[in-house]
Amino acid sequence: MAKNQKNKAKMEQAKGKAKEAAGRAVGNERMTAEGRADQAKGDARQAKEKMKDVFRH
Repeated sequence: MAKNQKNKAKMEQAKGKAKEAAGRAVGNERMTAEGRADQAKGDARQAKEKMKDVFRH
């Protein structure tokens, strides 16, 4: 289950980076902000999983 959550975090980060880059390319500030939000969500999920790993070992 943990690997699934870690992969989900990485996918959210990648999706966010792509969305942010696309937003910058077309000059859409809203899309750029959404991309940053997706990245932050992925970062938070990844941090949560790392904390779970620390307490698990």
